[in-house]
Amino acid sequence: MSSPDPVKPVHILFVGAGAVGCFYASRLHHPEHNLYASLTARSNYGVIASSGVNLQTHTFGDYVFKPHSVFPSVDAAVPGVSRPAETDTSQQAPPQPPPGDGWDYVVVTTKALPDQTDDAAMIAPLVSAKTCIVLIQNGIGVEEPYRARFPQNPIISAVTVISAEQIKQGTIRQNRWTRISIGPFGKGLDGTPDSGEDVDGLVKRGEECMSNLAQWWGVHGKIPDVKIHSEIELQTIRWHKLCINSAFNPSAVLSGGLGNADQLKDAELREHIMGIMQEVWDAAPKVLGQPLPDDLGTPERIIRSTERNAGAKPSMLLDWESGRPMELEVILGNPIKIAKRAGVTMPRMQSVYALLRSMQNQRDANNSKNKLA
Repeated sequence: MSSPDPVKPVHILFVGAGAVGCFYASRLHHPEHNLYASLTARSNYGVIASSGVNLQTHTFGDYVFKPHSVFPSVDAAVPGVSRPAETDTSQQAPPQPPPGDGWDYVVVTTKALPDQTDDAAMIAPLVSAKTCIVLIQNGIGVEEPYRARFPQNPIISAVTVISAEQIKQGTIRQNRWTRISIGPFGKGLDGTPDSGEDVDGLVKRGEECMSNLAQWWGVHGKIPDVKIHSEIELQTIRWHKLCINSAFNPSAVLSGGLGNADQLKDAELREHIMGIMQEVWDAAPKVLGQPLPDDLGTPERIIRSTERNAGAKPSMLLDWESGRPMELEVILGNPIKIAKRAGVTMPRMQSVYALLRSMQNQRDANNSKNKLA
């Protein structure tokens, strides 16, 4: 595996300072190895800029992560943009500016909400010819908008298995697991990038970047389960994780707020959960063009494991309860459309998608009316 230049630093920007972004950024920040991780933050910017990120972790103990730099917005992290001088009345050291020659890696860890925001357009000012884009996001089809906008940049797709939460601004608690699976994204399952560079070249550059990240996270960051994959293997992992996300997340909202294990105590909900999981399980091989590996957990095994995880609330339920947008498109809408292109219908998932999208639209419309009243 290639290593960073012994003199030239590697600058890595995480867009999104939530639990997942802060945890994985903290395991990449190693100035002694010329690795510098920075963050963009919004509501927690002041706390992180002042005191860093306090991490309470099951795996690595408690520690404070002080990023190389913290930016209050993406615009503030754009290299080469002149900014007016600010009067600093505090005793803090001034923040480090963006790297003059651009970001080597831009890691997106925000929620994937293509119906709400164009995140590929948002990060465009950060991306130069040398930038590798890394997507640590849930769902299916998250990579396509980035490939369309950045046809000649290497893209790495990542799937995490981690239990982490931000318990207060600037404080992250990691409860269980650290696994991150990464793979290059070249053309997707049914398309090719519209660029002058061949797909194999894009994938090769992505594999080089992927090897670097695996080495840095594994050797320097001590994460024991960084897994590297081919493009098709990584997409298989995304579809397998969808078995969980598309079944339990939406149903937690529609059932009135039941956690995953509690949903399984109800016989009708249990049958409903199994039905959605089976739809994904049956659709995935046709979408991927190959059978699912034998070592993947079946819906039955996933349900048995979920029954033991009492008290957990899925992220979509937390978003609904907080009035935030839900990841409906990447967890429901995109898989339905992609499966349909492969000749597969997913009627249970389509019903759930239609109901939740209507609920969200009605909530947003009522909120707008209340603001005008």
